[in-house]
Amino acid sequence: MADPDAANLGDLAAFVAVAEAGGFREAARAGGASASSLSEALRRLEAGFGVRLLHRTTRSVAPTEAGARLLERLKPALGEVAAALDVVNGFRDRPAGTLRLNVPVSAARLVLPALVPPFLAAYPEIHLDVVAEDGFVDVLAAGCDAGIRYEERLEPDMIAVPIGPRTQRFATAAAPAYLDRRGRPAHPRDLLDHACLRGRFASGASTEWEYERDGETVRIEPSGPLTVRVGTATDLAVEAALAGVGIVSLFEDWLRPHLDSGALEPVLEPWWPRFSGPFLYYSGRRYLPAPLRAFVDFVAARRA
Repeated sequence: MADPDAANLGDLAAFVAVAEAGGFREAARAGGASASSLSEALRRLEAGFGVRLLHRTTRSVAPTEAGARLLERLKPALGEVAAALDVVNGFRDRPAGTLRLNVPVSAARLVLPALVPPFLAAYPEIHLDVVAEDGFVDVLAAGCDAGIRYEERLEPDMIAVPIGPRTQRFATAAAPAYLDRRGRPAHPRDLLDHACLRGRFASGASTEWEYERDGETVRIEPSGPLTVRVGTATDLAVEAALAGVGIVSLFEDWLRPHLDSGALEPVLEPWWPRFSGPFLYYSGRRYLPAPLRAFVDFVAARRA
């Protein structure tokens, strides 16, 4: 029989993190701990229980039969412990703790800057940990409390709260010198004869350029001299457009400073498509940690 004194809460939490992440380095990145400390926690657990809990290879980690049974019972139990401790947090004058958000790079650039400084000023005992990436991520499996996504990417069974501007547009633009040299497109299909600066998702799929006007929708896949990873390398495409390399299509708010300064000129503006703004989303199936509750209330108050 396993000795109850052989395990402490931290070691058990480390086991759950590694088993769910599928590796020590993956769990370390998600939770902010070191891989060596997680490995040591697993060593203590297995030594105390006298049972191997994880199969380890050079490429992956997977629970043994004993580990799988333990994980099945442990996850809800640790969730209840976290919820119980957070109830005490609710009695503080001001909430404290860490709030971890997973957001697209566009939200980190265009939405959060207006919210983060006043939120941290209002809640100085909350630490905000923001992970910005544009891949499709299960925020809970990634160890985050909540995420920001656009409507078509929201996960099922999640509560969604509007955050940021409710209507946005995709803008198309180029440097005036480029347009003087190559001509100004009059219809979206004219872009097929231009040098376009493309984006590619982490999955490898290229971004499609979509336009709308008077009930007509046009989708094209233009070509050009530069393709960048969506989000993480988008600024490179913007800099290339500013240098006259080609035409860029991006969030209007991202390009707005350059449009206002005249460094970029709008292209096909009557065709720019509108889309709904982003949402803060989180699980509706578990107790809301005090830092997340504070952020949700803060976002709602700012909208009001």
